[in-house]
Amino acid sequence: MLFWTAATGTVTSAIFCGLAVTAALRFHRRRRKEGAIPARFTPPLSVLKPLHGSDPELAANLESYFQQSYPAPYEVLFCARQQDDAGLQVARAVAARYPSRPVRFLACGEPQYPNPKMYSLGVMGDAAAYDVVLPSDADCRVGRDYLLQSVHPLSQDGPETAALSFAVYRGAVDRGGLFTHLDAAGKSVEMASGVLVADMLSGTDFALGVSMALRRGSFGRAGGFDDLGGYWAEDYVLGNRLAAAGERVEIGTEVVEMVLTDRGALRSLQDQLRWMQSTRRSRPWGHLGTGLTFAMPFGLLGCMAAGWRRRWALSAAFLGLALLNRWVQAYLLLRALGEERKLVQYTLLYPLRDLLGFGVWLCSYLPADTRYHGTRFRIMPDGRLLDASRVG
Repeated sequence: MLFWTAATGTVTSAIFCGLAVTAALRFHRRRRKEGAIPARFTPPLSVLKPLHGSDPELAANLESYFQQSYPAPYEVLFCARQQDDAGLQVARAVAARYPSRPVRFLACGEPQYPNPKMYSLGVMGDAAAYDVVLPSDADCRVGRDYLLQSVHPLSQDGPETAALSFAVYRGAVDRGGLFTHLDAAGKSVEMASGVLVADMLSGTDFALGVSMALRRGSFGRAGGFDDLGGYWAEDYVLGNRLAAAGERVEIGTEVVEMVLTDRGALRSLQDQLRWMQSTRRSRPWGHLGTGLTFAMPFGLLGCMAAGWRRRWALSAAFLGLALLNRWVQAYLLLRALGEERKLVQYTLLYPLRDLLGFGVWLCSYLPADTRYHGTRFRIMPDGRLLDASRVG
């Protein structure tokens, strides 16, 4: 039984690796093709940055939004719960170095929705001067052409105008230990693989909230800020509802960085588990099938099962195929995402990250609460957030 379980998992993970590599090459070709087309759609826009506290990388992340090669007017809005929030103070210091850039600092008070990020976005969305808005997380760092590339899918010149575009991201670490780098490798390879394969096979009916571009009216057509604010994975719900209504949701060609802060192994695992639990409720069948995409657990199982029967060549084959699977997938995905600094390091680390990811995937089926910005929540079966103190 162990042998055939290992053999089945080895086959399914190899199939997924092939799909991921194909999707990555498809995305890479699209990036090169669209990158060669001059950007002509440059509407005035508002960048929306929700903040809550500070970390060592925040200033560099925020500054990247002030260094854009964008020819049209754009403003940057920052919002925290109080005006003395540490993140807002960092934003003020960064903005002071760019006095010509329109910028506003807002305080929204205590959130009225379970999802505080969506409450902050609602306040900024109402205050924004322009119709096209780009919400992005505080840990998002972007290149100089980010605005140009992000709004391109919203152009109304062609038949494939998108209601929402979002960016694929790769994990980045300015400073951190092993678990932080493993998390970054997982966010780069594991997340991008799932997103690009889903887009290739069935189209995009979801969004990633790290970085998005849309018109303000899209929030209302997807239920409004107050309803979206009841979900943990509000980005997924937003994209899913727009797609269900027949509107186009598209993956942009600009790849951004999610900059991870070293918070120790336990905090890193808690963050990964929170996202896995969210995915489990957003796409339950897809999340269940994810268990068959991991290679290293099945490779080790086959290695042990064959070794127990003294079939050493087969034992080595199971382990070798699993390692090759993960190295090929990691290398080609990272190349497609434009990773250069950590290409070799993250490729070599990815088999270990694959084992860790399988463990987190298993734990995502355990009942558990999650903490976010100081409040303990429970993610309900429909994806909504409830204050854990009110759940019996």
